[in-house]
Amino acid sequence: MSRKKSSIKFVGLHAHSVAGSIFDAIGYPQEHMDYAHSNGMDALALTDHGNMNGLSWQVLHAKKMLAEGKTFKPIFGVEAYFTTSVKEWRSAYDEAMADKKKARSAKKVKQSGATTEDEGGTKAAQPILKRRRHLILIAQNQVGLNNLYKMISKSYTEEYFYRYPRMDYDLLREHSEGVIAASACLGGVYAGNYWENREEGSEAVLEAMRETTREMVSIFGDRWYAELQWNNIPEQHELNKYIIQIAKEFDLKMISTADSHYPDPDAWKDREMYKRLGWLGRGTPSWGEGSELPSGVEEIGYELYPKNGDQMWESYKNYCKSAGFEYDDDLVMDSITETYDIAHNRIENFFPDTTVRLPDFVVPADSTATQALVNYALEGLRQRSLHENSEYMERLKHELNVIDDRGFSKYFLTMKAIADEATTQMLAGPGRGSAAGSLVAYSLGITQVDPIKHGLLFSRFLRSDATDYPDIDYDVSDSMALKERLVEMWGEDTVAPISNWNTLQLKSLIKDISKLHGIPFPEVNSVTSTMIREATPAAKQRHGIKAGVYVPTWEEVIEFSPTLQSFLTRHPEVHARVEGLVGQVRSCSRHAGGVVVAENLDQYMPLINSGGVRQSPWAEGQNVRHLEPMGFIKFDLLGLSTLKMMEGCIEHILRRHHGVVEPTFEQVREYYNEKLHPDTINMSDSEVYENVFHAGRWAGIFQFTEQGAQGFCKKAKPESIVDISAVTSIFRPGPLSAGVDTDYVEAKTHPQYVSYLSEDAREITEETFGFLIFQEQIALLAHKLGGLTLDEGNMLRKVLTKKGTGKGGIKTKLRVKFVDGCKTNGIDSDAANSLWDKFEFFSGYGFNKSHAVSYSIISFQCAWLWNYYPAEWMAAFLDKEPESRKEKAINIAKKYGFDIAPLDINKSGTVWEISDDGKTLIQPLTSIKGLGMSAIEQILDNRPFTNAEDLLFREGVSYSKFNKKALDALCRGGALDNIIDDRFTGRKHFWSACVVERPKNLKKLSENMETYKPEGDFSEEEIIQFKTDLTGIFPINLVINLETIEKLKEKFVPPISEFDEELQLCWFIPRKVTERKTKNGKLYWVLEVIDSNNELTRIRCWGVKPHDSVQVNRPYMSRLNYDPDWGFSTRSIRHNFRLLG
Repeated sequence: MSRKKSSIKFVGLHAHSVAGSIFDAIGYPQEHMDYAHSNGMDALALTDHGNMNGLSWQVLHAKKMLAEGKTFKPIFGVEAYFTTSVKEWRSAYDEAMADKKKARSAKKVKQSGATTEDEGGTKAAQPILKRRRHLILIAQNQVGLNNLYKMISKSYTEEYFYRYPRMDYDLLREHSEGVIAASACLGGVYAGNYWENREEGSEAVLEAMRETTREMVSIFGDRWYAELQWNNIPEQHELNKYIIQIAKEFDLKMISTADSHYPDPDAWKDREMYKRLGWLGRGTPSWGEGSELPSGVEEIGYELYPKNGDQMWESYKNYCKSAGFEYDDDLVMDSITETYDIAHNRIENFFPDTTVRLPDFVVPADSTATQALVNYALEGLRQRSLHENSEYMERLKHELNVIDDRGFSKYFLTMKAIADEATTQMLAGPGRGSAAGSLVAYSLGITQVDPIKHGLLFSRFLRSDATDYPDIDYDVSDSMALKERLVEMWGEDTVAPISNWNTLQLKSLIKDISKLHGIPFPEVNSVTSTMIREATPAAKQRHGIKAGVYVPTWEEVIEFSPTLQSFLTRHPEVHARVEGLVGQVRSCSRHAGGVVVAENLDQYMPLINSGGVRQSPWAEGQNVRHLEPMGFIKFDLLGLSTLKMMEGCIEHILRRHHGVVEPTFEQVREYYNEKLHPDTINMSDSEVYENVFHAGRWAGIFQFTEQGAQGFCKKAKPESIVDISAVTSIFRPGPLSAGVDTDYVEAKTHPQYVSYLSEDAREITEETFGFLIFQEQIALLAHKLGGLTLDEGNMLRKVLTKKGTGKGGIKTKLRVKFVDGCKTNGIDSDAANSLWDKFEFFSGYGFNKSHAVSYSIISFQCAWLWNYYPAEWMAAFLDKEPESRKEKAINIAKKYGFDIAPLDINKSGTVWEISDDGKTLIQPLTSIKGLGMSAIEQILDNRPFTNAEDLLFREGVSYSKFNKKALDALCRGGALDNIIDDRFTGRKHFWSACVVERPKNLKKLSENMETYKPEGDFSEEEIIQFKTDLTGIFPINLVINLETIEKLKEKFVPPISEFDEELQLCWFIPRKVTERKTKNGKLYWVLEVIDSNNELTRIRCWGVKPHDSVQVNRPYMSRLNYDPDWGFSTRSIRHNFRLLG
């Protein structure tokens, strides 16, 4: 597309993007930059609201444009929120917080890195608590950019933040060097003077503007600019007149700006819809009272796209004419062209400093980072008695040389410092990802897996010829606690969690846009509930995916879902907006475990604050990699609940078998190191393999919690860590779709029939029975047979798995070298090319061996604990499982012979406890909803309780904590059953006399006991409801016993969650019956049912007759129909439902 040309020089110095001006602007920075370039401009500033979240997008795209030969200058800035004095504002804020009502209202508004701008709210007089005015700040050079970073970081601290981050004169004065400032828009600083004083007359407005000008000029000198804008708003023109007068009085230069908010002229309607979406559920903004989307841009009164000079002049002429204002044309022309002079003569042509930043404090005094790393690594080998092993020493030397050459010594020291601190607080995983292939990481204690012992490659983790940064993922039992500890140790300007920018997704976007257009929810829901299911098969077929999970892209859903296509045809207004808004930013959250670690972060990035947590403005993840190019390395500190479960199990073991009453973490760690550490545990223990992996005794075994993986494992019968690694690597969509699972089991069962190309090939692939299961095997075969270096072998692996040819035809070059190398090693070209084809085929599903081995070790550790300490493991398993899976976990415990003791105020603790004989598990008090820790502490400190009097009037109990609410939860949850004596006719009698009418003295208790004597016990229905509501666990044992379930299983009648479409017969327990009517007015029911797997399922019952009935909380056997789109249904309750028992 040819570029436009503009006769008037102009650069947009005021522009917004969706990256930083959420629900106010649309389009990412690169879209704005590309349009500006095509529109004849050679530069553009980005000045998002209060932040520089879009700067990384801006920098990366500017570098891309430069590489493409495009001349385009990125300008870095912010539209800050300004108040004259934070101290005065803070005083007003503190005064408001003293008012409890105002404080409650204020505290509802959390700090966020994704502030939603209410453009109408700034275009009016404001109370001091909410007061903030816009101020354009632009970096002239690196010094100015660092000052912007500091000011933004400061504005998000608690002292400066309430709803919006603020700057004031003092902050500007401290950090003004290298910064250009301008007065902004109708929400700007001059506009604030106008709005606050216009009722008092023009002189009051001018005097306020003079005071502002004196302050700004004293801070910025000739770098302070008066900003004009051109639109159809009468107040804008009144403000322009005042600004022109002040500029003349103070000899200020003026600029005209486009204040762009969308990337091209046609996107205005998308922006209007996007603004409204931002206010859904939050009331109505001041600009949106009862208004539909405008029918044309002329209704809005302005166009906010990246204009060129000619378009700016045209806007000026058109808008001042329609608004009835006249200006000096020469003055306005100068204000337009002044922007070009600023952009190219006052602002340097520079990119931000992207020097890699890591903390200096991890390097010991009087040592370089490399010297320290070498010393630590050697000491690590000595501690493991490996320092005299030549293989280990040679490998260590090679790795250290690569790390030093790549300049990553300080990175490893930082990771070591994190790991050292983590392991004083919690269990860490053996390893995760390719880092487990590093001997240096192992010797430093970052990983626990010996890479030489397990045949893991360093080149898979770090190549000497690569340019990317290392990436060590680190598993711990409590990542949040670790990150908080690091912030506490090193400071919030040194450790910052990484932001995640959540985007608008197709499903929610269709619902929200439809809601704004008044489309009935049932119609919308019928589309959104089926569209992805409809589109998935065709999308999988397009990509050649035959098994496993695949989530189609939004484009694929629109293309392949007939239901959605029909809906969008009926509602073109939804279609147009969906395509324009899908993928736009919705909110800010935090990366699951990622942090950046570097000293004085606030000087090198504009830190933001979300939910009270100081974090990075830029993201780093699967879809966006912005930190690394900006000079920051991500450290992934990830929580793995299985490690928490192992901690709990070890604590139980120490209490029950080692006489430790209150185990400390130091004791837990000591036990782990002695019994479970990969260097000490016997990973060839046949008893563990046979009793767990072969027998299929599954209870919370890591990676084997789903039936598919469990079934495949039983067939494969692993006998080693590498076997488990192969099983978990194969059980993924790619290998399953290729039938590798079946072929692998066959080869493992009959290894004598497996043939190998050569002895080298046998050495590399014999452990996986001739299959290329691991990506590292491709690299090793290429090295051994084809003469490639290990680095080249790993590059080959990377090129093949990325499905590309690589830059400069790398793939072709590697193939030629490989075939030639094979010939040298006595393998003819046909065999070499056939092997290469196998590389290509297997690369589609090959898995990272370093990761597979590390995670398989965790699986084995779980199995070892389950095999040797079943009660302790089961108690820890029940503690870890979330409420949604608790009933299923309890059923697993019962399956393996454990009794589940009911809640008991005198026996239940804060975790699942184990009876002395190890056969009974006792439910904890913490599982009761509505029972807080303060009440539990009172119970634990004062129990046992013997009867009602003891419970209600015990001296020393704080009944303000152990209150009526707590008593109610305990009583209805069944925890008080054992102290109800024969004076009470039942639990309901006790509940009414002791809880509902909480007696204040013994006399009142006696009266209550007499009054409520007729109430007796709770009904079975009430007990079931209470148990379900208060513990989150449906007491299925009260409805159907295990013997009945086993009989059903023997008769091939599965629970509904395991429905077999051929049998059509299943059993379930109805929990809720909802009456509904079809479009034709015919009655049907929707049953919500549950089964022994605790999975809630819906059944549609069509053609309901007057005599039909279904009893809730009673077991039924039924013949059902199943449809992938509609789910379960039946045409006749009378003929198809049978009550059991």
